[in-house]
Amino acid sequence: MFEIPRPVQRSRIRQLLGREFHIARRKINWITGGRTWATRSIAPMTSHSKFRHQSLILRPLRGVDLQLQHNKRRNLELAIARMEGVVIRPGETFSVWKLVGRPTRRKGYLDGLVLKQGTISQGPGGGLCQLGNLLFWIAGHSPLTITERWRHGFDVFPDVNRSIPFGAGATLAYNYVDLQLTNHTPYCFRIQLWLDDTHLQGELLCDTDYLFTYRLEERHHRIKQQVWGGYSRHNQIVQIRRNRDGSCSEKLLVENHALMMYEPLLTAA
Repeated sequence: MFEIPRPVQRSRIRQLLGREFHIARRKINWITGGRTWATRSIAPMTSHSKFRHQSLILRPLRGVDLQLQHNKRRNLELAIARMEGVVIRPGETFSVWKLVGRPTRRKGYLDGLVLKQGTISQGPGGGLCQLGNLLFWIAGHSPLTITERWRHGFDVFPDVNRSIPFGAGATLAYNYVDLQLTNHTPYCFRIQLWLDDTHLQGELLCDTDYLFTYRLEERHHRIKQQVWGGYSRHNQIVQIRRNRDGSCSEKLLVENHALMMYEPLLTAA
């Protein structure tokens, strides 16, 4: 149980060709997949605030150039501008990459931090995983269905001032590693995103002030040593819905399995 094979290092050429193949296949799926995509539109009155969250933009990380964090701010600005005014109507699916498009230098994206096979690197649009993490956390506190979410396969940094459970996020890589939210409710939703001086802010708005609430809970967290010597981290994130009459129901939202890229007992300096 929880066995994870040793990571396989593939050649740069194979990584590039494989990525472009999956990008092309996903573009075809956007057209032929049969889904109705959420787009910018004249918004219905979505004045009821149902959940709000924020995440710190500049997080100094050991061994990481702080300029990459500053560049991330610009990348976030460009990405969230593409989501302004998007309404998720009943039956529609919200896709991060369908809205944002490919982050390139030509569009103004700067080099930010990216993770490749558990190692720190940089590339245009780096840092947008913070957007995926925020959107996942917001969606988990709503009746929206998370229909596509990719977990982080590597746990790169120790828990330092962590405010939400490990694994309560979503990684992003254009365009086949996506976060998609489908609206199976009779309500209309809008996710409002903005930046202040220190944080990425997000708020879920709805046209109906429904009377149930959500919270997320971490369960079954454990660290395991693999037979080949490395360590892995595992947990489950459960969504708990509290109804108007006080009754509760719950469902497993995601299960995480990640290789740790630091010693399990490592503490912050």
